[in-house]
Amino acid sequence: MESKSDAAGGQKGGEGLLGGVMDAVRIHIRENGLQVGDWLPSEGAFAEKLGVSRGIVREAYRSLSALTLIDIGNGRRPRVDAPRADVLALVTDHAVHTDQVTIQQIFDVRRTVERRTVVLAAMRRTDREAAAIVALAEAMQRDFDAPQKVMEHDIAFHEAIGAASRNPMFSLIVGSFHVVTRQTWPIGWASRASNETRQESIDGHMTIARAIANGDPTTGEQAMVEHFDLTVKALLAAGVY
Repeated sequence: MESKSDAAGGQKGGEGLLGGVMDAVRIHIRENGLQVGDWLPSEGAFAEKLGVSRGIVREAYRSLSALTLIDIGNGRRPRVDAPRADVLALVTDHAVHTDQVTIQQIFDVRRTVERRTVVLAAMRRTDREAAAIVALAEAMQRDFDAPQKVMEHDIAFHEAIGAASRNPMFSLIVGSFHVVTRQTWPIGWASRASNETRQESIDGHMTIARAIANGDPTTGEQAMVEHFDLTVKALLAAGVY
């Protein structure tokens, strides 16, 4: 049952109380050195520890789960989770559609981040990752006449490079671009004047893939920059900016 203090908190500053409980959960994780997959206290145990209702702890756990900081499920205690790119993707998409960020600004970030991921990938990738990246570039060529498939291969290609960089922050950021990419990619593809200019994009991906496979960060970085320059040019031609 909710206490009077909790009820008052809900009426006067429920958001503040909820935020305080969420902070307490994150502090508990840090102070106890918990890692991904480790168990958290039950709702009842945490409510007793903080002197609040189980309801507010349940809401805090749900909010943290939505942020992919913890994982909750029916019938079991919550566990520490790993942040996922989808949450950042939703934030980015919201920022674009509420005119807080422009597509040009998104591509400025992508160009900066991905020219670094390709360098790291060329130096750190495994043979299996290199083969997978080359295979995705080849799939783009194979499905050239099916733009929807090419787009999905393209998204997977960039995410694979992010993962091969061995920097989880780069992987998280690159992985968050897929929502915006699915909105802008068809426009950029259609705005290219001919199949020859579309082929330039496919060729650029293959150059990047081969540079990674060959352990050549310089060529990879140059090809990635040229790839984004072509993409921005196509979007400008379509009036996206």
